[in-house]
Formats: sequence, C-alpha cells, structure tokens
Amino acid sequence: MQRITPIILAGGVGTRLWPLSRESFPKQFLKIDGAVSLFQQTVQRFQTPGFTRPIIVTNEDYRFHVVEQMGEIGTLPELILLEPCLRNTAGAVLAAVQIRARRSPESLCVVAPSDHLISDPAEFANALGKGVPAALSSKIVTFGIQPDRAETGYGYLELGEGSPDGDQPEPVLSFTEKPDIETAARMMAGGRHLWNAGIFLFRADDMQAAFDRHAPEIASHVTRALAANTLDLGFTRLDPDAWQDLPSISLDYAVMEHTDNICAVPFDGHWSDLGSWQSYWREGCRSASPNDGLVTIGNAHGIECEGSLLMSENADQTIVGFGLRDLVAVAMKDAVLVADRNRSDQIGTVVNFLKSKNAPQADIRPRDFRPWGWFEELVTGPGFKVKLITVHPRGVLSLQSHIHRAEHWVVVEGVATVTIGNQTLDLTANQSAYVPKGEVHRLENNGLSDTVLIEVQTGPYLGEDDIVRYEDVYARG
Repeated sequence: MQRITPIILAGGVGTRLWPLSRESFPKQFLKIDGAVSLFQQTVQRFQTPGFTRPIIVTNEDYRFHVVEQMGEIGTLPELILLEPCLRNTAGAVLAAVQIRARRSPESLCVVAPSDHLISDPAEFANALGKGVPAALSSKIVTFGIQPDRAETGYGYLELGEGSPDGDQPEPVLSFTEKPDIETAARMMAGGRHLWNAGIFLFRADDMQAAFDRHAPEIASHVTRALAANTLDLGFTRLDPDAWQDLPSISLDYAVMEHTDNICAVPFDGHWSDLGSWQSYWREGCRSASPNDGLVTIGNAHGIECEGSLLMSENADQTIVGFGLRDLVAVAMKDAVLVADRNRSDQIGTVVNFLKSKNAPQADIRPRDFRPWGWFEELVTGPGFKVKLITVHPRGVLSLQSHIHRAEHWVVVEGVATVTIGNQTLDLTANQSAYVPKGEVHRLENNGLSDTVLIEVQTGPYLGEDDIVRYEDVYARG
C-alpha cells in the first residue's frame, strides 16, 4: 500500500482564544495543559509507516516555531512551505499539492489543520484507511463528525440517502457553513448531516484537476508563486508578488462545494476544533466531569460557580471566581479576559477593539519567542526596560547595534559568549557586560544547556525595532 503524504496547515492566528492565543504565538503551538502542543500532536498522528514525512504550510513568523517544535518530538518535515501573507486555506493546500504532484501525480495526500484535537489516533487511522480505496479511485474524501448537539460554530456535510454507518464513504450532497440554531437542530435531527472536520484525502492529480476546473484563477496564481519560489535556510518561500494577488478563500468555498466527486467517511473518535473558550470548557467537562460544570486550568479556583471556565497561565498568579455562572475568566500577566461563555466564539471582537487602541496585547504575548529562544519583559519605566532572556543551546542572536539604547547583561545561568566591538569573552553566572549605545555586539550560547540572563536597557527609545542587523544566522531582515 502506498504511503500517504500529510499536508499540515499551521498558519492560523487563533484570535478566538485570546488572550492565550495571539498572532505572535497562536494556539497550534501552545502547550495549554499538556506536554505537547496541538501542532505536535498533529505531526505525531502521522508518525507511522503508512505516511511519508509531512509537508508543513505556515508563514514567515511561525517558521522557527515549526522547526523547534518538530525537533522537540524528534521528527523532520519533507519541507516547510512559507506563505508570504495569509490567504486562507485554498492556496496553501494547492501549493503543497503541486509540489507533491511534481514528484508523484498519483500519490495520496491528506490535508489536516494543525490546531484540532483528535483524542484517538488509532480510530483516526482507521477512518483514513476506510477512505483510501475511494481516494485511489479519484474521489475526494472528507471526514465528518457525528453531531452530538446543534452546533452553530461548525460547518456541516449533507450525506446521500440513508444514515452514515461508518463502513463505507457516503456521497456528499452539500456543504452548509455555520448555520443558525434552528437549522443546526433540524440537520442534527435529520440524521444525514455530519460536522465538517476540514480533513481531506485525495490523489494529488485529482486535487489539481479540481482546482483547474473550479478555481482556475487560484491555480494560476499558485503556479506562478511556486515557479518563482526561493530556498532559504531549508524553507521554501513562495513568491510574494504572485501570492499577494491570490484570492483569500477557503478550500471548501473554492473547490469542495463545487465538485461532484466528493464523499465522506464518518469519524467515530473524539474530535474538537478547540476554536473557542466554549470548546475548551466542553473539553474540560468531558475529561474531568466537574461538579456544576466548573472547569479550572492552572492556579484557578471557583467558589459557588456554575458552568464556568477559570484559567491562570502563571503558577504564581491566583484567580478565584466567586458566584459566577456561565463565564470565562482567563488571567495572564499582561491581560485578563472576562466573558460570557456562550459568546466566546466572538472574542475576535475584543482583539479588533484592542487593535483599534494600538494595544500591544492584541497581538503580542508577554513571552516573545525567537529562533534562538525567548525573552519576557519584567518591568518597564521611563528610560529603562528589564528583560529575562533565555538562549537555547547553539542559539545565536544577530550581530547588531542600537541607535537609541545601551544594554547591561547579567548572566544568571549557563555560559554566554559575548561579542562587543572587537572583543569576545565568555560570561558565567553572576558575571556581567555593558554594551554602549551604537556598539556592534552579539550574544550566543555555545553550551549544551540554556543560557539565562537579565538584560537592562536604558535610553530615550526602547522599541524592538531599534535594531540594526549586520549578520543573522536566521536570515531575518
């Protein structure tokens, strides 16, 4: 049996899980309540002999998150494809498909979002196996979830005559996007609708043909973007000019709703898109069976609370709810969300409001992840800023200077190799260095464990854009 190539989509920004998920570090990479992220779980789902190494489609800002998290679970991608800007899923899928089709037009591919929860990988593999014969015979196969409630936040698949029994793929008659509550209840009662999980199995050449027939404009732009791609540090960058002209449209709208050769396999295992705090509350209720529907994550406690989700990201920060009903309260170092749980799918409104106020909390988390490690602001005041910085083994900050600020570094843990001007030295715990304003400098970790330091910045302007880069091993601008 031929192996299937996973195409994993990892470019979403996950704003509906604000403040935890933000554009700088979205939900697929978060480790909310476990050892691995949703992205890592998705990759691991395909780490069996039946699959090739995956093609990852993401964007410029997340490329090093992908590399680091795949390294953490000991696997490598076939390639990482970088979108110059977000254009929804249609173009992303087709770009990966075209690359795969060049090598083997009849190869099987499975498209999977990287931010969904599938609790039973064995059942998922079983469902894929049921779809393989149909895909080999030029059908596009999707996977549907048996509804257990009238859900308005998911799309629906309408199947052919009869109820889905899970043994054979059923023809898909129509797609319905996020219906109102009355329509959702009617579809659930009818027994011929499944939730659309956004997972597709197909032959590469069949998907290309579907785009050529139903979305030729998208196919044209993607072909141009691939033809002018560039390779950089192992990443495949799509051409930005061609990609900019690409319509922003989902795979469902572009192709699936128009093709007549699509069928669905019902998936009997547990699935959630974890697309809102409401869905996280449901997962908490499912796994813990809490009294009165109270779900707590982290250092969170509830007294006389019902149907609520309380979460504290920081172990040193306590959140206590008292007398709450059907609320979500999420506490982070720099932002706190309190919302009606039943309206948590509208949290994007909060993000847009914060953007209109130019609030950094709209997009940026307190801990800012970089390819070499991460930093977190501890305190900021007039003319100064204090950061905690962690540099991973073999991590190298760029050779740079600052126009407006000076920096003081104090090593807390590990060894920092510091270059300041023409001098290079190693600093260990309790040793420090001073970087004058305008001096060319670099910091790197050549050891086998993390280097941790405190950085104190002083100057009239302390923005992250006050950097002049001369050399950068990560090829940032």
